[in-house]
Amino acid sequence: MQPAFLEKAQRECERIAAASATPLENFYLFEGDITEENLGLPAEDLEFIKREASDVFHLAAVYDLAVERDLAMRVNVEGTRNVNALVRQIENLNRYNYISTCYVAGKRTGLILETELEHDAGFRNFYEETKYLAELEVEKLRTELPVTIYRPSVVVGDSRTGETQKYDGIYYLILYLKKFPSILSLFNIGNERVRLNLVPVDFVVEAIAALSKDESAWGKTFQIADPNPLTTHALFDAISEKLTRRKSAVTIPAGMVESSLNLSVSPKITGLPTIAVPYFFIEQTYDTNLAGEFLAPHKIACPPFPAYVNNLIDFVEKNPSL
Repeated sequence: MQPAFLEKAQRECERIAAASATPLENFYLFEGDITEENLGLPAEDLEFIKREASDVFHLAAVYDLAVERDLAMRVNVEGTRNVNALVRQIENLNRYNYISTCYVAGKRTGLILETELEHDAGFRNFYEETKYLAELEVEKLRTELPVTIYRPSVVVGDSRTGETQKYDGIYYLILYLKKFPSILSLFNIGNERVRLNLVPVDFVVEAIAALSKDESAWGKTFQIADPNPLTTHALFDAISEKLTRRKSAVTIPAGMVESSLNLSVSPKITGLPTIAVPYFFIEQTYDTNLAGEFLAPHKIACPPFPAYVNNLIDFVEKNPSL
């Protein structure tokens, strides 16, 4: 981890050790930085990792839709190349697990298959572009290493506890409706054309944990997404019902909603930053057939949004700011 997160990582190790009855000495923490050669690790630490590591999970990235290109390239692309270089040197590698995103599909529309990656449709921002370029780098290793790639869709809080680390994505809509629920909930700003694919974080973690140990998952790419996502219209009503016990009465035309959300004053009113607006109007469907097939034996499936929306909102109400 980066030095700034050392104390937090130590606390997490202590918590996990206690919860799992695992000796604390079984945990090793290394300070480093993926943007540096050999991840900025001292020679002794580097040799230890090459000798002792067996499974690698690469999640490090800049998850910011407004990220500048230079920073995104340095962390997401060059950082992934540096991780790839180290993974190639691990002596007893069982699996290299790379966490990508469904949004490597960029501006493509329609059905996005798990077996597809390369395209020339363009991207909405440098986050999408650099995650795409990073996945291309990992894709090159398939012929020489046991690689598995995971593409989550929009990740929300835990389906059972509602806990989350930050409020973005669907939380913009929750926070918007909470301002004046009795009035705002009457006017549905979603539409029936677009489906926003949401996945609770516990499903994502359980899916990756299971597939990372499944030898038949070697060389595969899985889209960790909801196979039956709701339209933005239905998502609006699901949240509205929790807050007001009734659905919306009027649907605002999608074109009017989109143009209004892109006005300069809109973020101050709705809380939704302009950079995030396109994600409520993306006409993409993520194929999850392979993920569903591989997760079925593990009895892991994405819960439907209505089954856990109350837990998400309860957490927001108990934690108005994060």
